[in-house]
Amino acid sequence: MVLLMAVSFSFAQTKNVKEAKSIANDVKPNFKQAEQLIGEAMKNPETKDLADTWDVAGFIQRRINEEQMKNAFLKKPYDTLKVYNSILKMYEYYTKCDELAEIPNEKGKVKNKYRKANASSMLAERPNLINGGIQYFNLDKNKEALKFFATYVESASYPMLADKELAKNDTLLPQIAYYATLAADRVGDKDAIIKYAPAALSDKDGGKFAMQLMADAYKAKGDTVAWIKALEEGILKFPGNDYFFANLVDYYNSSNQASKAMEFADRMLSNDPNNKLYLYVKAYLYHNMKEYDNAIEYYKKAIAADPEYAEAYSNVGLVYLMKAQDYADKATTDINDPKYAEAQAVVKKFYEEAKPFYEKARALKPDQQDLWLQGLYRVYYNLNMGPEFEEIDKLMK
Repeated sequence: MVLLMAVSFSFAQTKNVKEAKSIANDVKPNFKQAEQLIGEAMKNPETKDLADTWDVAGFIQRRINEEQMKNAFLKKPYDTLKVYNSILKMYEYYTKCDELAEIPNEKGKVKNKYRKANASSMLAERPNLINGGIQYFNLDKNKEALKFFATYVESASYPMLADKELAKNDTLLPQIAYYATLAADRVGDKDAIIKYAPAALSDKDGGKFAMQLMADAYKAKGDTVAWIKALEEGILKFPGNDYFFANLVDYYNSSNQASKAMEFADRMLSNDPNNKLYLYVKAYLYHNMKEYDNAIEYYKKAIAADPEYAEAYSNVGLVYLMKAQDYADKATTDINDPKYAEAQAVVKKFYEEAKPFYEKARALKPDQQDLWLQGLYRVYYNLNMGPEFEEIDKLMK
């Protein structure tokens, strides 16, 4: 009796699969009923591992899409999101069907009767994965958008679509991988960023940003080795993007690896000797090492490369102030000492040398007071420039 009930239940589930397909194929299909029937079969132990179950599940989603698009063609009301979501589900179900159909039978043979037709349906609707992702992205529903973009990217490596060589032939793939990376960033999914960013690196507009997001994701996960590797790769792939070089040098510098940072700066300068950032960074490294004359030399080279480089002008002024302070700290403070006047003249000279650089920084970026306000305050004070000092003093308050 128990055996009979089990056989009967199994038969009922198989019948559900066939009935669900029949209902979906009606002239006036009841999709709610069809989805309910196939949903039960997809969960039942007797039918959930059958390729036919998932084939019918995918077929139902294809039919939902067809009916919605028919309404659109006839200018009847239709649900755009339902169109897109049916395609997303169709991809999920047909992929599962293919996976099960590829399992060898008891004779060790694979007889996948579903692949050709299902692959054809998937390829025909693949562009709508992009459209669905964009619609959700624009609605700021980034978790949903990520599912669409991710499915598009991953489908390029589906075995059932392998003969199309999508990874090689799909010119939109890098762009959509970039969209997937952006959506993943919006929801804070670092693993997804790391997963999809590599496919986006060849995108003309978004590649450098995908590389940056990937580097940031590794850093956020605490994977310093991968972060540094991503920064180095970013420098090689996108030499015009300052982010990678600046962050790598900053890391070396902050982790007491100044010599390694300098070595890297020299390597980059050997390839691009007039790059203002590389020159500035080398100056900055000398600056931190208190090799002031070398720092001034390279800041001035950076200025020669870009005469409107306000930050470089500001830092030349700062180095002269540091030289003034260091010299004053070592010099005599005894006004009766014969060397006192000579020492004060040297200190004054440093402030005089700093003055035009700070003033130029102010002229270039008057609204960015952190580049010049404190510096000019000290310069005008130590050079006894009354009116100029009073003006700066008011700005300080």
